[in-house]
Amino acid sequence: MTDDFSCLVLRMAGPLQSWGGRGQFNRRDTLDEPTKSGILGLLAAAQGLRREDSIADLLGLRLGVRTDQPGSLLRDYHTVSDHRGRPLLSASVNTKGAQKPTTPAKHTHVTHRFYLQDAVFVAAVSGPVELLRSLAAALRSPAFPLALGRRSCPPTMPLLLPRDQADRVDQDVLWAGLPADVLAQVPWQAGDRHRASRFPRDVRPATVDLPVTVDDDNGNDVRVDVPHSFDPLYRGFNTRRTRQEWARIPTGWPGTGQTDHDPFALLGW
Repeated sequence: MTDDFSCLVLRMAGPLQSWGGRGQFNRRDTLDEPTKSGILGLLAAAQGLRREDSIADLLGLRLGVRTDQPGSLLRDYHTVSDHRGRPLLSASVNTKGAQKPTTPAKHTHVTHRFYLQDAVFVAAVSGPVELLRSLAAALRSPAFPLALGRRSCPPTMPLLLPRDQADRVDQDVLWAGLPADVLAQVPWQAGDRHRASRFPRDVRPATVDLPVTVDDDNGNDVRVDVPHSFDPLYRGFNTRRTRQEWARIPTGWPGTGQTDHDPFALLGW
């Protein structure tokens, strides 16, 4: 059944990432995994779409995200000022809809900006085959710089993960299956330091369980991260339903097989 579906697989890794959820104005939070809006924005940038262009083709894509290395939260001390030396604007507006200056005049403001540092995610994007192939070509030669949530957060390479890991331009990079199926096949992408920190020094299990979030019309969770448009004048978000599960992935350590010790096997669990 899964042969009728294909996925493009992205490795979302970099020194910093920031996936905005509820943050706005003077506080810019980050969620603990990539948003659909952020990933669609990355794909749109690769295609060369302007903010005012339609993203209707991208909105039909199905998404799954696996957390291979959660990283840690970074809080940035960030100040804002007007380069012309003018007082900052307040949140209130006048009768014409223009923002009022701060009273008393305020020339510098401290904002709170949060990032994930040293995080690694794997995203599986499912959709029409021809669209996925065109997105793969765009990711190999993007029209605009790519970012992990914010412009200041460029991704590290490789971004695109082909099935045989040999990123040849002439190969078909698509993986067969739905996002949940594909995310159970992609090798663990965590760095050596994180791998070692997950387990005691003398323990080298054959597999590791990683959290996965996938689009599911019948899912129990609701996320508000599907953009109407990237046009600043018409920004807004729709909801999507998701479900959360676990993927058991081989660790790849030498001397470990594909099965793990199950202490409850004798109980029939």
